[in-house]
Amino acid sequence: MKSATMVFKAFADEKRIRILKLLEKRKMCVCELAYVFGIAQPSVSKHIKKMMKAGLLASEKDGFWTNYFIKPDNQYAKKLVSVLSPWLNDDELVHSDYKKALRANREKLCCKK
Repeated sequence: MKSATMVFKAFADEKRIRILKLLEKRKMCVCELAYVFGIAQPSVSKHIKKMMKAGLLASEKDGFWTNYFIKPDNQYAKKLVSVLSPWLNDDELVHSDYKKALRANREKLCCKK
């Protein structure tokens, strides 16, 4: 029961749902997600931490970056994302996020000198 509660709490925030929708398309780092949402990286990290604790996301190192993605072996994540997708695929905000994510250049966003 505890893990189900944690998963539903993770889904109880608009930004975390938007993160899942973006990660449904591709792996992303915190700086890319911060760019898409127009919020600070620590705010994104807090959302990611809650989602990781719920077991929804996994991560992998990629040089300087840590890429986040939907955990492939988490049945809660797979099922809930598949249920949410039909409701959200036509959402204007989700489409806006997708377009902005295409412009997210991690080299420029994360490595400013």
